[in-house]
Amino acid sequence: MKKKLAIASLLLVIASLFLKVSGLLRDMILANYFGDSPEAAAYLVAFIIPNMFILFFTTGMKNAFVPTYIQSMERGQSHHHFSQVLRGTISIGFVITMIGIVATPFFMPLIFPDFTAGTLQIAKTSSIIFFIAVLFVSANAVYEAYLDAENRFALSVVSQILVMGSSIISALLFAEKIGVYSFAYGYMVGTILSFIVKKVFFIPKGSHKLIGPLDKKENKAFFLIFIPVAITVMVGQVNLFIDNIFAGNLSPEAVTYINYAKNITHFPQAIIGVTIGTIIFPILAKAVAQNKVDDFRAAIEKGLILTLSILLPAIAGMMWLMTEIITIAYQRGQFTETATEATVLVAYLYVGSVLFFSLQNTINKAFYSRNKGHVILRISLFSILLNIGLNFLFISWMDSHLGIPLASSVMAFVYFVLNVVVFQRIEARFNWKVLTLESIKVIVAVAGMIGILWLLQPFTSNLPSIIYLVVTALVGAIVYGVLLLLFKGQAVGLFLSKVKKG
Repeated sequence: MKKKLAIASLLLVIASLFLKVSGLLRDMILANYFGDSPEAAAYLVAFIIPNMFILFFTTGMKNAFVPTYIQSMERGQSHHHFSQVLRGTISIGFVITMIGIVATPFFMPLIFPDFTAGTLQIAKTSSIIFFIAVLFVSANAVYEAYLDAENRFALSVVSQILVMGSSIISALLFAEKIGVYSFAYGYMVGTILSFIVKKVFFIPKGSHKLIGPLDKKENKAFFLIFIPVAITVMVGQVNLFIDNIFAGNLSPEAVTYINYAKNITHFPQAIIGVTIGTIIFPILAKAVAQNKVDDFRAAIEKGLILTLSILLPAIAGMMWLMTEIITIAYQRGQFTETATEATVLVAYLYVGSVLFFSLQNTINKAFYSRNKGHVILRISLFSILLNIGLNFLFISWMDSHLGIPLASSVMAFVYFVLNVVVFQRIEARFNWKVLTLESIKVIVAVAGMIGILWLLQPFTSNLPSIIYLVVTALVGAIVYGVLLLLFKGQAVGLFLSKVKKG
């Protein structure tokens, strides 16, 4: 069983990497064709609100469905639970799609009054296309959550790669003919293909029934758990929406810098933070179902230590190489050197949000496994108000759109601290002696890594950008790994123990 979980975890990491790379490739194509133009800004803002509901279903469903499905298996009712959740979710998806299609033409001009008529039209039409995709996303979300509950993590990610791949292919084929609409149409087609592929190839035929009556009692019990969790997941996208409103009222270019930078800097979070959280979630849910309190707390602590041990050096290395990364990723076609410089500055200020939201992901999973998503919801709603206030404060102070990413990083820190404090009050206290010691080991190892890179810079700085990036990344990873091994970091011990058992 452990060997199967290890294989599934490895496949998840690989699949998640492909998913994030495909997302980066999509952004690279967008930057190449449209740069920091109003058309690019229109596409980016068009995706934000539909993406709130996409995350509402995808991430929210996984966080709510995995523990409830495992509990239903214990009762021998997994088939009924799976079927009812699927039917109820599709019904909600249909309602959201209809409301989105009708409301978009009215609220888009209110949110971005400074956009030109042409830019607004692109944003409205693209947003409607994305809302149509939301209906298929709702069904996909339940299927992907089921695959996660069965420890088939990679398959759920592969289906998402189909969506991203469809968007990329559509853009490459039709961007010059129909503009940024090519991305939206490609995404919609991808969601349909993803549903068909999962239904036909991935989901066992006897596991559920798509069509049938709704069990109101079963659905009510599930959605009372799901809705607070899903709304909490939306909060991150709500905060991005707020960032884009502030940016859009400064300039369309600011919208593109904010989105390009955020997508680059949050690359490690999607690979590391989300992957670790996904892997430990079934472990946490099982510990709760079997009432193993010590196992529950130990899994949370391991998740935090692993996340910090892998993420912090990745963030430090990214900051060291930020100019090279953004130059290689975006600077071509319509994306100029000036756009690169502006995006780099924004990216530096977003790294705090990457660190604290990644650590927060483990805390979220702990709350969700206890079916206490409503607790995080309260803190999350406060974070929205905090983000608005910090945006006003920092934009005024800096007189620039750079106040937007700084506000996000400060808000992420406060959000993480509040969740940790609340969790310890209502659930269990962490072993802070161990957590502090492991954190110090990681920080010192990262400092040593940066020190070596600084000493080597006179010998490597004249290398071509791609070679410099690869050499620096390899040297940094080796130095950090050796130092953490010398310091006997717990993350190294966990890795070596898995290899020996492997």
